Amino acid sequence: MDLATFEQLQSPAGQLLLAEIAERAGVESDLALGTRLRKTYAPALVAAAVTQNHLRGKAVPKFGADAARMYFTHDALEQSTRMPVATHRAARLASTGASGVIDLGCGIGGDLVALARAGLRVRGVELDPVRAAIASANLRALDLDGEIVCADARSVEIQADEVAFIDPARRDGRGRTFSTADLQPPWDWVRQLLAGRAVAKLMPGLAHDAVPHGVEAEWVSDGGNLVEACLWGAPFATATRRATVLPSGAGLESTGEPVAVADVGAYLYEPDDAVIRAGLVSELATTIGGWLPDAHIAYVSSDGAHTTPLARGFRIIDELPFREKPLKAALQVRRVGTLTVKKRGVDIVPEELIRRLKLKGPNTATVIMTRVLGVGRAYLVERL
Repeated sequence: MDLATFEQLQSPAGQLLLAEIAERAGVESDLALGTRLRKTYAPALVAAAVTQNHLRGKAVPKFGADAARMYFTHDALEQSTRMPVATHRAARLASTGASGVIDLGCGIGGDLVALARAGLRVRGVELDPVRAAIASANLRALDLDGEIVCADARSVEIQADEVAFIDPARRDGRGRTFSTADLQPPWDWVRQLLAGRAVAKLMPGLAHDAVPHGVEAEWVSDGGNLVEACLWGAPFATATRRATVLPSGAGLESTGEPVAVADVGAYLYEPDDAVIRAGLVSELATTIGGWLPDAHIAYVSSDGAHTTPLARGFRIIDELPFREKPLKAALQVRRVGTLTVKKRGVDIVPEELIRRLKLKGPNTATVIMTRVLGVGRAYLVERL
């Protein structure tokens, strides 16, 4: 979609077209609907409107009810921050006393929406003219104030009362990049911003040693999915590393306190991926009065049952043989036919193991296979 077509989509005729497509979608096929509408509207406009209706449906998991009023492109929707994550970040930023934010590379404005709703004055900078126009339209559609500038983010002056927010592009000509060396704008420029009042959204696989000195790294999961690492510039840093689990908002921060390593107790806990990626498994163990069954494996054990959004808990029913043949025999005795295998730190492919076991029976079971004090162990467990 080019800029002229998007502007036509904003016209009264374009809005009527969008409304008709939304009303008829599911009643007529896209092909039949498009064929009929092209008799009245320009083909490019019909194609753009049909695409918008499709993208609004795809955007619901990220943007909720707002998606029905917003505008997207395929790539920009894929790259957009989930609204619960953007809302969490905006609330934290507002709590620092910040008054204004400049989003340096705002895309279609998803983060601007969350920042504006948190009561912050927002200004977006976007090099792509179509995305810039969409960002402006999205703010208007949601009755939010904000300024959008179509420019190179590195050429815009950051005002003294503005916090810089930057979400560097993580795609190159080969697809998604997992290296800070391939970010655009360049990583060196982002690092310079983070020495001051700045916040950066980066890939969840960001290495700990890539985090600049004095900057806080916050790994965020949403609904069990690890989605990003957010770097908080030096003035905002309150910890070295932090894990935040949404939608609960539960969090952990690094303390560096040692934790015991000992044999498995009555319960095992599988930490949320944000906790694991932030390197805070020991801190999790401390919060539930637990310990690590193995110094190198991301499981926590305890003798008490604890419910926490930071981990999935399991009660150990029995220890089973770790080797495949006696494991199969033990499961057959229990008449297990449907098996879930969770593994960590051992050379096992759960799907292949389940296929080889060829279990038959009416019962279901979950088995955790992991290392304990350096030795492979298997446990029959049930979810807390």
